[in-house]
Amino acid sequence: MLDKALFDAQAFDHALASNEEHLPLFRSYLDKANAQLKKRFDEDVSIVQLVNSRAWLIDQLLQRVWQQYFGDLEQASSLVAVGGYGRGELHPYSDVDLMLLISGEEVEPFKEVIEKFLLFLWDMGLEVGHSVRTIADCIRESEQDITVATNLMESRLLMGSETLYQAMRTSTGPDKLWPGRHFFEAKWQEQIDRHHKFNDTAYNLEPNIKEGPGGLRDIQMIGWVAKRHFDTQTLVALVEHNFLTEDEYQTLIDGQNFLWKIRFGLHTLANRREDRLLFDHQRTLAEQFGYSDEGPRLAVEKFMKDYYRTVMELDRLNELLLQLFQEEILYAGDSGEPTPLNKRFQARKGFIEATDEHIFKRYPFALLEVFMVLAQNPELKGVRAGTIRLIRHHRHLIDDNFRDDMRCRSLFMEFLRQPQGVTHELRRMNRYGILASYLPMFGNIVGQMQHDLFHVYTVDEHTLFVVRNLRRFTVPEFFHEFPLCSAIIQEIPKPEILFVAGLFHDIAKGRGGDHSELGEKDVIEFCQHHLLSQYDTQLAAWLVRNHLVMSTTAQRKDISDPEIINDFARKVGSQNYLNHIFLLTVADIRATSPSVWNSWKGSLLKELYFSTRRALRRGLANPLDQDELIQETQQSALALIGTDSSTEKVELLWQGLGDDYFLRYSADEIAWHTNAILKQDNSQQSMVLIRSDAHRGSSEIFIYTPNRDHLFTLITTTLDQMGLSIVDARISSSMNGYTLDTYIVLENNGEPIQDESRSVEIKHTLEAALRQKESDSLSVQRRVTRQLKHFPIPNRVTFQDDAHNHRTIVEIEASDRPGLLSQIGKALDACNLRLQNAKITTLGERVEDIFFITDQQDRPLKDETQRECLRQSIIEMLEQV
Repeated sequence: MLDKALFDAQAFDHALASNEEHLPLFRSYLDKANAQLKKRFDEDVSIVQLVNSRAWLIDQLLQRVWQQYFGDLEQASSLVAVGGYGRGELHPYSDVDLMLLISGEEVEPFKEVIEKFLLFLWDMGLEVGHSVRTIADCIRESEQDITVATNLMESRLLMGSETLYQAMRTSTGPDKLWPGRHFFEAKWQEQIDRHHKFNDTAYNLEPNIKEGPGGLRDIQMIGWVAKRHFDTQTLVALVEHNFLTEDEYQTLIDGQNFLWKIRFGLHTLANRREDRLLFDHQRTLAEQFGYSDEGPRLAVEKFMKDYYRTVMELDRLNELLLQLFQEEILYAGDSGEPTPLNKRFQARKGFIEATDEHIFKRYPFALLEVFMVLAQNPELKGVRAGTIRLIRHHRHLIDDNFRDDMRCRSLFMEFLRQPQGVTHELRRMNRYGILASYLPMFGNIVGQMQHDLFHVYTVDEHTLFVVRNLRRFTVPEFFHEFPLCSAIIQEIPKPEILFVAGLFHDIAKGRGGDHSELGEKDVIEFCQHHLLSQYDTQLAAWLVRNHLVMSTTAQRKDISDPEIINDFARKVGSQNYLNHIFLLTVADIRATSPSVWNSWKGSLLKELYFSTRRALRRGLANPLDQDELIQETQQSALALIGTDSSTEKVELLWQGLGDDYFLRYSADEIAWHTNAILKQDNSQQSMVLIRSDAHRGSSEIFIYTPNRDHLFTLITTTLDQMGLSIVDARISSSMNGYTLDTYIVLENNGEPIQDESRSVEIKHTLEAALRQKESDSLSVQRRVTRQLKHFPIPNRVTFQDDAHNHRTIVEIEASDRPGLLSQIGKALDACNLRLQNAKITTLGERVEDIFFITDQQDRPLKDETQRECLRQSIIEMLEQV
């Protein structure tokens, strides 16, 4: 390769001979060449040319530096490129991986010159990864670490002794170390372990394009095994050995080039090595690569959809090739006599295969049947490579006639009814493209990104996680995870209806419009087409249409209010519908992100479930009213208080508390508060109690203190400073001028307060804050996270009347940020309003908080002037953080 525009060797050598100061010259040429490569990247020059050109450029520079330091030692040493650099592939900030190979048995004589050589490279501006080894070192370390063996396998001599280098290659070759079978098994396990680090999915919100499933490392894995097994240096040998077709090879290379282009762009944008496709760069790269917004579809979503579909295809090719290598390497000595499974499929070497290559052409329905057979035979380890290829090549047979075929419709529903293997095989169906072919509307969400922090997976991946979670409730091995869900699902007569609802609940995402309404139409069409009964069709449709209702009610409404429970019970209508929506809701929330679900959300949903079940058992025509609930709660609380406090003192205290207090708190909480207040030292003005409830998955902070202005602001600021997240707040006032405030909090990791010393620290900090006369000096010092900065959300404030409870509901939608609640508290103070209750909901980067407020006379806000004052005050305060 000769590229004078990138590196003019003649001009450089002349300048080198003419200058005593060599370092500035090397640095200058490197900087100019890097700028030239960036310019070519911006001009959309072939990414293969760019990656190879940078490796060639570094070759030219290193060879000249080597001559300066090792000229007299050239026959006793070798400069060897390893890793990606050994393959002749370098991105702008990739490590330049080098091995300095030394003859003899001792490195010590070379130590001084090696240090000077490496120091020059670092001063020049190269990121160098290096090792210094003798041949004996190479043998020993290769035996111990397959990564070293792999690096040496794809090494390349740059300068120095050819004889020494070839001796190293011979000593570490496949006939000496890591024979084919052991090499393949080790690299395969290495890939499995690496995939586990990414939850075995390529569809993460900020994917690692190198190490994640379907990423560049998977392509390299294929190359390593091919080189070891076929003694070849290029992937094209896979075609020559009939491991890949020409089309599959081109798909592999196109995918690699697309990922290379993204990686080159990431390095250029970050000005450092960066393999994570972070939010910081997704929008910029989308624009740079020519994507544009189109209606509801953002350019970044279209770019990421192409990325996810690329890695899905690469993941499938990786599976195909690993299967072929298993058959070629691991089972080479196995004659593999087939065992019939049915007329169309047989097992060979533990894998399913079609009985002949024409099966799918003669029996198209077998494209679905193969997954049914896999689910029914869990001992099978997978699909043979030839059959994977046949399935892919016959996908075109899945057309309207196929979908109308009674055998296909029956097979799909029967597959969903299987007692095991459904989730695993649904994922395989998606990977092979069969699910998207059979359900074209599902094809629309394959690789569909949801550009927010709440959903960390693509829509199709999230959907399959939902089905997996539902299935998991049925497996005895996992009953301990969600005992209530596992008990409820035993009462579900047709679990497949739940799975259908799970498949369709988000199927209309990205189309524009309400995805619940559009999804309802899709699932009705599916159910009718698959001859489900009218009742089952209505149930599936209701679940899809209302799949967000239970989580919204639990997290954003006051579920201590009997009217809210009665309204929800009327919407659900029956115990069967309640069971279905509860299971779907838990499965859905858990599938959004590994960090979204916590025990607090679980406790809210369970509280809503049991309250609604109770309302349904009473009968919708005979709802529980407030007076009944208050009486029941007080009686239960008295029983818990027992003899700890006299009944007269208890009743006297309770007379000073309004009905609202007994509606918002459980009997257990009331007993806890009452005993503490009655035992309080009269000299102690304020009291802070903290307890953690493992069952509810949260910590409860109860504050009993004289009522005063700015109290909510003071407390929320203090809790925020302590690194606590407030998920619920209840504010009650007594007739004696005290306020009874409860804050439900979680640590930053989503867990309740665990350590006793931590509880003591929070208690003392709150007590000190309550002794302060002013709260103006308090401020929150925590910073906004990197991810949140990329999702600005307009501040929105809306009002609703809560006539039943004589208060106003304020809904605030904004970007999450430290100090948000304290700023809202300041806005309430500025407008002289009183907070009664709060429901705090964080959905990734978005907060949707609900505040129940009144004026100072406990009246709702009827005056539009009051509402406008509050709206403007909140927006002004939020713009300050």
